[in-house]
Amino acid sequence: MAKAKPKPTENPRLKLLGFNNLTKSLSFNIYDICYARTKEHQQEYIEYIDEAYNAERLTAILTEVARIIGANILNVARQDYDPQGASVTMLISEEPIEPPADKKKAGKDKAEKDSVVAHLDKSHITVHTYPETHPDAGISTFRADIDVSTCGKISPLRALNYLIKSFESDIVVMDYRVRGFTRNVRGMKHFIDHNIESIQDFLAKDVKERYQMIDVNVYQEFIFHTKMRLKELDLDTYLFGEGAAELPIREARKIQERVNREISEIYSGKNLKL
Repeated sequence: MAKAKPKPTENPRLKLLGFNNLTKSLSFNIYDICYARTKEHQQEYIEYIDEAYNAERLTAILTEVARIIGANILNVARQDYDPQGASVTMLISEEPIEPPADKKKAGKDKAEKDSVVAHLDKSHITVHTYPETHPDAGISTFRADIDVSTCGKISPLRALNYLIKSFESDIVVMDYRVRGFTRNVRGMKHFIDHNIESIQDFLAKDVKERYQMIDVNVYQEFIFHTKMRLKELDLDTYLFGEGAAELPIREARKIQERVNREISEIYSGKNLKL
């Protein structure tokens, strides 16, 4: 019987000299695949995605991410695009920002502006969406790129499962990196402040059960990479505008092969031979 993999343990708190300057960045590429047979269904799918993941909804998702990781929101910029797609950028900090006394005298607006600029290169959350359709094959693919970059004690890994479950994720490609260093009170450098062997260590059990996963990790550089794809392909969940029962068996099988091919190519990062 295989031994259960031990859960990551927390390191004892480090007594740091000043601010924790370690930067922890978690990047996602999340893909949702759909088969829309007619041009009308393809257009309806794009409109559905554009509405389901518009800038307002994405802002709500990122706001919850900030809450989960314990960050304070400093500023939000969001934009919907024509003909489709949306972007949201959120500046965050570990602690609430209190303007210095001299800034208070200069006026509240100026103090708030200076505080935001001071944290521009520290911590942020961004999301960009890319809905697209194949003109011939009926395949429609929605991609969301998400970046959560933090410094200090807060960690983007806390929001891992929430983000995966917030999107209809057929494929998830994740990169986690720790950059820089911080010092303890004796001047010793620390290049990482938590234990990690794989991003998979931080995934919920139900997520692990649903996905096939592979890792490519560079431990000495604190770079961790995990790719995930759903294990089971239920055709009904991929058809837009119709159900599998409405299709001839031969056509349903061909569509399932196209969907599986699309997922396999994105997961492997290469075109498969016909």
